[in-house]
Amino acid sequence: MNLLKGRIKIIDQYIIGKYLGTFIYTLAIFVIIIVVFDLSEKMDDFMKSGLSFWGILSKYYAGSIPFYVNMLSPLINFIAVIFFTAKMADQTEIVPILSGGVSFNRFLFPYLVSASIIFSANLLSNLYLLPYTNTLKNSFENTYVKRNDPSTKSKIHMKLDDKTYIYIDNFDNKTNSGYRFSLDNFSGDVLTKKIVAENIKWDSLKRKWQLSNYSIRKIDGLKETMIYGNGKLKDTILDMRPDDFSAYDNVVQNLTTKELSEKIRKEKIRGTGVMNDLQFEKYKRYLHPLSAYVLTLIGVALSSRKVRGGVGVSLGIGIFISFAYIVFNQFTQMFSTKGGLPPFAAVIMPTLFFGLLGFYLLRKAPK
Repeated sequence: MNLLKGRIKIIDQYIIGKYLGTFIYTLAIFVIIIVVFDLSEKMDDFMKSGLSFWGILSKYYAGSIPFYVNMLSPLINFIAVIFFTAKMADQTEIVPILSGGVSFNRFLFPYLVSASIIFSANLLSNLYLLPYTNTLKNSFENTYVKRNDPSTKSKIHMKLDDKTYIYIDNFDNKTNSGYRFSLDNFSGDVLTKKIVAENIKWDSLKRKWQLSNYSIRKIDGLKETMIYGNGKLKDTILDMRPDDFSAYDNVVQNLTTKELSEKIRKEKIRGTGVMNDLQFEKYKRYLHPLSAYVLTLIGVALSSRKVRGGVGVSLGIGIFISFAYIVFNQFTQMFSTKGGLPPFAAVIMPTLFFGLLGFYLLRKAPK
């Protein structure tokens, strides 16, 4: 911190203030516009929910606003850099700085400091804040907005560990209940125990599963024993949670980084087909904040010279490139989750491609 304090000059403070001020101001305007449109679209759902204004604010918008901020951050970051840098160039503020003996690389220093602040904020948000706020947002949407969407998942086969396999014919995410459940326990290739239950339900207080109308068959060589629990309940501990059977696509966003890593570890055993989604989400949390540096470099390279047409031309080019970046991200995510593209490659490709573009544009920028 002391090292930065000694290196930051008045012109650096000016650029950092312009950068962060424009970023926060533009971000606030975009978030307000999105919230207004979102409010008008979901008004009927809010009315049907029966919640008060404070309930909607605390249960939905407390989660959705951080989501919008995170989603818009790359776009707003780029627009902010383009806007205030092009304005500085248009007012002939950059030429005297470079003519006064400041190298172009030194001119980039306050931009990189600002980008580092945004990078740090995004990274900390991805790792610690967003899993909590996404839980608020997605729980509200799944309960009140997507109330007519299917909430059940059928024909579930899962491997819990090296010797335990389960099957659930139908699982309801709203009641956390499954129907026609069976569990097979093996020793090598030999079946040693089989549990069949008409119903299985998650008890959130006991943190256990509850079986009803069950039967337990134990096999020891040629000896078999049967236990019947018709009309009875039985608590059992199984290495699975209701989220493992979620019918909603957004459940991965709710996981903390620790839970995400644990779920990836279990998925390597279970093989339920969601590994790419889990790994993409994990890599995205760490690598997407790098867009702050990438888009800053491109923004400075595009807008640091005075052009005919003023700020509007640079801003138009900047908006086009930022949307191209977002679309590229969406395409790579789709190819990762649906097409077999490795998740790490899918996350890093847009940043790498536009990063190389940024360095190329910097080399061509007038100095």
